[in-house]
Amino acid sequence: MEKQVILKLEEIKNKYQNLEKEILNNIKSNDFNKTNILAKEQKKYQLTYDLYQKYLDLISEIKDSESILDIEEDKKLVEQLKKLISTNKKIIANLEERILQSLVEKNPIDDYNAFIEIKGAAGGLEANIFASDLLNMYLKYAQKINFKTQIIDLQESEKKGISYVNFKIKGIGAYGKFKYESGVHRVQRIPETESNGRIHTSTATVSVTPELDDFDLKINKSDLRIDTYRSSGAGGQHVNKTDSAVRILHIPTGIISSSQNGRSQHDNKDRAMQALRSRIYQQKLKEEQENLNKNKKEAVGTGDRAEKIRTYNYQQNRVTDHRANITLKKLDLIINGDMDDLLNLLHSGLQKENN
Repeated sequence: MEKQVILKLEEIKNKYQNLEKEILNNIKSNDFNKTNILAKEQKKYQLTYDLYQKYLDLISEIKDSESILDIEEDKKLVEQLKKLISTNKKIIANLEERILQSLVEKNPIDDYNAFIEIKGAAGGLEANIFASDLLNMYLKYAQKINFKTQIIDLQESEKKGISYVNFKIKGIGAYGKFKYESGVHRVQRIPETESNGRIHTSTATVSVTPELDDFDLKINKSDLRIDTYRSSGAGGQHVNKTDSAVRILHIPTGIISSSQNGRSQHDNKDRAMQALRSRIYQQKLKEEQENLNKNKKEAVGTGDRAEKIRTYNYQQNRVTDHRANITLKKLDLIINGDMDDLLNLLHSGLQKENN
């Protein structure tokens, strides 16, 4: 990498490490408000810092391997070292690209946790099955990249699949990673119940919002109406006999959030409140974008078959993202959580288009 970039990275590394020391000092003095402010500041540098540390480790490993090569006589070991050096250089090339991307000025909201809502839309039962497939795809991918997940609310279909789910993905950069998933996803495949072998088209809608805290969005308690009810499973069957599920209405906006998958009423209230805050923020953001006429790509839409951001064609093993003209012939891998190539190409394509 260029000298200027290295100098910038060293500056970020020093800032990150100094903030780390300040955070520890404030924890010791029980100044938790200051600690939260410092932690949010440190979070802005986390991704670049982590990537740069990996980069430095690999550079050091290559230097060590090359120094051994100069004196090593064992041919097998020499061959192994050459392969290791070659592999590490390829990883470094990828890291350099990711580091440069991380240095591009971005919205700090991208570093936040993310809420993802999925709803079965056009297509009846097949749409609900597809919604379940999308949920599993995101959960598997989140696990693959070491993000944690938490189900907030899940409504199973009476027959198969899910009609609705709201879940949280926890990890630095989660919202930035998944924010372009918002929109209508279309599936083309032969349903299990189809005896004539006809291909059906169904859709599910996905909405991605950032998890916000009180620092980002204040909500007056007087603007809330909180109701409790019994949690229910598939087909409306009660799974417990206590009113542990929670529904919260934000009166000024009419936005409703609910949770029934927590371990207690208190847990469900916290989860529903987190999701509500995120939805209120998203609505405000959407209104601002509409005023600026910049919301075309991120609008979720109604779920109509003709209105789509991505198509999953099972017969052709194809995934096509219509916003960046990306087509990958590995649907079988993507739907099982191997989303790296798709998301990297999508982010790169949309960023170039927006610049």
